[in-house]
Amino acid sequence: MTDFADDPRATLDRLLQDKGIDYARLSAVIGRNAAYIQQYIKRGTPRRLAEQDRARIAAYLGVAEALLGGPEQRVATPARPRGRDMILVPKLAVGASAGAGASIDGEAVEGAVAFDPKWLRDLGADPRALSIIRVEGDSMAPTLNDGDDILVDGGDAAGRLRDGIYVLRMDDALMVKRVARAPGAGRISVISDNPQYPSYPDLPMGSVQLVGRVVWTGRRVR
Repeated sequence: MTDFADDPRATLDRLLQDKGIDYARLSAVIGRNAAYIQQYIKRGTPRRLAEQDRARIAAYLGVAEALLGGPEQRVATPARPRGRDMILVPKLAVGASAGAGASIDGEAVEGAVAFDPKWLRDLGADPRALSIIRVEGDSMAPTLNDGDDILVDGGDAAGRLRDGIYVLRMDDALMVKRVARAPGAGRISVISDNPQYPSYPDLPMGSVQLVGRVVWTGRRVR
């Protein structure tokens, strides 16, 4: 009998069947092409899920990331400090570049921050799909500065696209940029708030993978 805990592909396939979610839908949730999840499960391509994809899938399905081949859970979890329910949001040891781009490989959880669930609801954020990462570089200054922490809602990505600031992938680099719809079907603009850095005013949606919308930022007072 197959031990699903030791086979992330089989586990994911079973979870999708149980929840009535098809491969194409899950592929869209993580900003991949429609055949991505089917190829992963049926053909073994890629051999393993990218770290950020695995975290988003676990959050979307509401399961521990370890079930999908990860070392630990990254889903925001309830906490109860001083008798009150809170949401613990994982802080990832990876930066979203506001300059030239950053690698997305090998990030790990370096801690967690507790948030009031009512405050998160007021932000319109999905507690199951939140993570915190830091900004690297100054191409989004003065809106976001180097070293700022940003709260990213992975449940608010391509499927609900509207003008705003997003964490996204371009050429396998993780970035934070302002995104706006461009004229023409399936076209977007990717904008640096700092005019000293380039913007991309007219790109096909397929060239950008939206990871999640930035819903809050925090910074150290200097």
